[in-house]
Amino acid sequence: MLNVFTLANGRLFQEEIESADALAHVTPVWVDLEAPTAQEKGWIAARFGLTIPEDAVDDDLEESARFYEEDNGELHIRSDFLIDDDDQDKGARNVRVAFILYKNVLFSIHDEDLPVFRLLRMRARRIPALIEDAKDVLLKLYDADAEYSADSLESIYDGLELVSRRVLQDKVDDQAAAEALAAIAREEDLNGRIRRNVMDTRRALSFMMRSRLLNAEQFEEARQILRDIDSLDSHTAFLFDKINFLMDATVGFININQNKIIKIFSVASVALLPPTLIASVYGMNFKFMPELELQYGYAWAIGLMVFSAVAPFLYFRRRGWLD
Repeated sequence: MLNVFTLANGRLFQEEIESADALAHVTPVWVDLEAPTAQEKGWIAARFGLTIPEDAVDDDLEESARFYEEDNGELHIRSDFLIDDDDQDKGARNVRVAFILYKNVLFSIHDEDLPVFRLLRMRARRIPALIEDAKDVLLKLYDADAEYSADSLESIYDGLELVSRRVLQDKVDDQAAAEALAAIAREEDLNGRIRRNVMDTRRALSFMMRSRLLNAEQFEEARQILRDIDSLDSHTAFLFDKINFLMDATVGFININQNKIIKIFSVASVALLPPTLIASVYGMNFKFMPELELQYGYAWAIGLMVFSAVAPFLYFRRRGWLD
């Protein structure tokens, strides 16, 4: 899919391009390519003289090749953007986006639509004078990415609050503990992806500031975005500590439940030792056998075995070992 965005009175206007002729009659400030086809890449090459690399959004791209500038003035930036998806099959993930800044036009290449891009399109249509050139588009994308990461951190806070109420209640059975562990694992994965995302955004902004392509106002805006990102680091660190605490608490409750089961077997084995001893003694081949010689020998033996089994349970109950 090929979308171009033009500026008119400080607002972005989107137009979906379906032919080379339609692309030839627009002067965009931003060209967004979502899962582009070979034909659409050919339109870009014919209209702007720009060749889209085949490995633009590859995940195995070397770190040294993520930020560089070509001799013809092409500025290449590869960044990861977060998608906090509620879909259980996909879940939270980082999506690679390739940016190419060439002849005052920003080209973005990615495989799927991103919430950060939708947020910028909505704001640019509603807020006048938000964007003045292609570099503003890139800065506003990073600004929206930082804000989206902050919103995702708030959702982690809410999710962990629910887990805390479930884990720190009076009784936690194995099913509740398993559900809590699954929820904690999801929040930990999202928190880690957020931290990686903001780190990648920080690197991209630092590269733009070092490249000296930004004017004074844009440079100050980039510094403000970096300060916002720095404020997110303390939140991610706190969430990691909270996740570790809840994980340890949940595992502790699981161990307590297992110890209760082991305690039942231990108490039962100790309590059944006396009747087992009595039965073994009565089963020995003595000349004088009480169960045969005495009139109520069997009744006496059974009663003694029952008493020897009940007495330890009463003692354990009195000591509170059965609670």
